Amino acid sequence: MRTELVTNLKRQATEILAELERDKAPILITQHGMPSAYLVDVESFELLQRRMALLEGIARGEMAVAEGRVVSHADAKARMGRSLK
Repeated sequence: MRTELVTNLKRQATEILAELERDKAPILITQHGMPSAYLVDVESFELLQRRMALLEGIARGEMAVAEGRVVSHADAKARMGRSLK
């Protein structure tokens, strides 16, 4: 992963964004020598968002099972049948 100073980003934004779009590799932006932000291309960001949503759904499902909030297959099938009518 590449690292850029925030001042370089200010001065060379067009070039850095073009490289980001071409390489698809995140860029770590530093300010005063400390990590400040990651710069990622739109496609990679949207993929990460979809993955996070999927993982959050799985986590909610696991929590529901742990808390005993489950239904039988027959009940689930009946509920889905009513919902799809």
